[in-house]
Amino acid sequence: MARPEKCKRICNLPENNFFYCKSDQEDKDIQIMSIEEYETVRLIDYVGMTQEQCAEQMHVARTTVQRMYTDARKKIAAYLVLGSSLEVCGGNYVICENNETCCQKFNCENRTCGCSCDFRTHGCRQ
Repeated sequence: MARPEKCKRICNLPENNFFYCKSDQEDKDIQIMSIEEYETVRLIDYVGMTQEQCAEQMHVARTTVQRMYTDARKKIAAYLVLGSSLEVCGGNYVICENNETCCQKFNCENRTCGCSCDFRTHGCRQ
């Protein structure tokens, strides 16, 4: 029996969730990136966390972050190289209850602002 998938903690939903390349070809593939994959790219590449810090923030194992990050980068590469569309949607996540003051939203270095997140589970597919 497969192990049930664990919900990953994210700070916020992305402001933009659909990206496309201007092209005459309308039937290009759409790359679907999950919200969790987006969050790993945001935390590692934009905020500057290590994979270990990202895993701690999202409440998952580092190997899970590594897998999601690798998958996300492949989708971004396909979007850039092939000119396909990229949509960020779906997944298995919970949104941080303190997302208005969350350390990651405001780049609080080393999370010293004392954020202690509670979770909503209605964003999580069970």
